[in-house]
Amino acid sequence: MAWFKRKEKGIHTSTEEKKDTPKGLWYKSPTGKIIDTKELEQNFYVSPEDGYHVRIGSNEYFQILFDDNKYTELDANLTSKDPLKFEDTKKYPDRLKAAQEKTNLKDAVRTGVGKSNGQDLVIACMDFAFIGGSMGSVVGEKIARAAAYALKNETPLMIISKSGGARMMEAALSLMQLAKTSVKLAQLADAGIPYISLCTDPTTGGTTASFAMLGDINIAEPGALIGFAGPRIVRDTTGKELPEGFQTSEFLLEHGFLDFITHRRDLKKQVNLYIDLIKNQPVRA
Repeated sequence: MAWFKRKEKGIHTSTEEKKDTPKGLWYKSPTGKIIDTKELEQNFYVSPEDGYHVRIGSNEYFQILFDDNKYTELDANLTSKDPLKFEDTKKYPDRLKAAQEKTNLKDAVRTGVGKSNGQDLVIACMDFAFIGGSMGSVVGEKIARAAAYALKNETPLMIISKSGGARMMEAALSLMQLAKTSVKLAQLADAGIPYISLCTDPTTGGTTASFAMLGDINIAEPGALIGFAGPRIVRDTTGKELPEGFQTSEFLLEHGFLDFITHRRDLKKQVNLYIDLIKNQPVRA
């Protein structure tokens, strides 16, 4: 299958270029700003000069959102199988093993429960470093279980999306997760339990077509790419030039797809402010 033959097509993306979080003493943002990586970490992985939000993973988001970084991880050992015996340039089990060794993750989402500003919160956070944050059976199952836990314990749920879309190695099994997760979120809605969706860079494909856009409140980080198909696909399909900023979080906010955009340093405060309001309880500092 020709589209898998990256080297023959002259596509050479080094492993270092694919990493999410910066390595070394310095980090250079896409706008050319250079910052000490320790300072970047202390600033919530946001470049202070240009406000660029560096792509981070579940470890960093849990640290930002859970009080004192204390939480209990849910379903930590779920791993994907290979029911379709899929093989491209690698066998699917080999690709999973390589991703697990590289990222120290079991799959592309982690779920946990802990205190955020003193009240219980369930968080499901996707990791783009794991096969592009692709949504397979384990991602759908862990999100469904997190929603079930939130429903049983009457605890607000937050999902942090960061995904390239469905996982092609699982084909239709991956697409089934759209309906599976949507049903569980509908049950939360019927029970009056808050669900907050945070879209980060990138949030695309089946993730956008399901749980990422089903929040009681949909929020995003500045400058995040959010859409179904990518801009190039949309442009080539429609034959039209796209407006400036197309599929950025700012563009989606302007067109009514988001409730608001928040800087990462304000994320914990904003999430808990919404929970206080929806639960009709006094706003806490």
